[in-house]
Amino acid sequence: MSNLDYLIALDIGTSKVRIIIGEYHSNTVQVIGVGSAPSLGIKKGAIVDIDLTVESIKQAVAQAEQMVDLRIHEVVVGISGNHIELLPGHGVVAVSNEDREITDMDMERVLQASRVIALPPDREVIDIVPREFIVDGLRGIRDPRGMIGVRLEVETTIITGSKTWLHNLHRCIERAGLHIAGYVLMPLAAAEVALSADEKKLGVVLIDLGAGSTDIALFENGTLSKTTVLPIGGDYITNDIAIGLRTQTDVAERLKLTHGHALIAAASEEETFQVPRIGSQNEAVYNQVDLAEIIEPRVEEIFYLIRQEVEQLIDKEPAGGYVLIGGAVSLPGMREMAEAVLGHPVRIAQPEFVGLRDPAYVNGAGMILYMAKRLTRTTAMPSEGKSKPAGKKKNVRKASPFEKVKNWFSEFI
Repeated sequence: MSNLDYLIALDIGTSKVRIIIGEYHSNTVQVIGVGSAPSLGIKKGAIVDIDLTVESIKQAVAQAEQMVDLRIHEVVVGISGNHIELLPGHGVVAVSNEDREITDMDMERVLQASRVIALPPDREVIDIVPREFIVDGLRGIRDPRGMIGVRLEVETTIITGSKTWLHNLHRCIERAGLHIAGYVLMPLAAAEVALSADEKKLGVVLIDLGAGSTDIALFENGTLSKTTVLPIGGDYITNDIAIGLRTQTDVAERLKLTHGHALIAAASEEETFQVPRIGSQNEAVYNQVDLAEIIEPRVEEIFYLIRQEVEQLIDKEPAGGYVLIGGAVSLPGMREMAEAVLGHPVRIAQPEFVGLRDPAYVNGAGMILYMAKRLTRTTAMPSEGKSKPAGKKKNVRKASPFEKVKNWFSEFI
């Protein structure tokens, strides 16, 4: 491990493509660079135009490289969507050491054993998440390293995805000149930033309200248990504004961000703005209340649909309530509307990194922390094979932590 190492995450969303660069040093992570570009080839979280998606990725990479003077070769990619499926897994191995002390190697072996399940030909294993380890029948163990035992077992959640979806994503990233070190499920990554250990243990619903889709993830007993996606998001609000005010979509998006409010009662009549109208050379004047009268019904409908989906997903209401992330939740009044419709406490989460205090960056920042945790767990493992470095700063470093992270991920992809 060199003095300076970099972890690079790629977050491809419906509205933005983001590159997040984290510096790994002395078991701590600091975000040092961000690149962002409009997402032109994505619709409702799915790739609809490979060429436009490739161009968006290149723009985000170029911006991030310019910010930190770093050449990006390899990234870990966040994934989500309705094609994701969670399956239970179970693995059993004998502890290999003569002194029967459980090591990192034993943990990796038992995780590998748990992934041996029958899958349809159109499915692919993306990641394996341990729920609990069992040492000689003793259950409920989170980290068995250093314990003495003969038989090591693990209960896991196996994350699988559509091969077609993954291959199209892989093609876009490779055509952008990048290599993929591995995939990370977005709710797992976001939970590193958005959720506390107590929330995940008691039970909490994480809602990622993006531009084109909404990811809903249930965490209970300390781990991810269920996930689903709704094909609705902030773009629906923008479209309603464009229709209601008879203006262009880009103007509607700007109005939503600068003057929008999710609650009519909290909007201001004094806050006025001019709107260019389609089919007219004159601009119309509106106030924030006019805009809120368009936004509030749509926001209420979105949270009502979320509530319906959550009721189908879980048997009882989560003790930890709801946590909101995503770019669309930055709209004033969203938390209050969510609490009114969902009927439970709601919190908006945001990363605490300097320059990233925005709910839209929770996924990217979470991917950095997720990779860092995997890295710290694999540093004791012997490296197998070689990979290109994730990035090289001029005359600074020799290798990348991606070599260790990628070796771990390569067992599953």
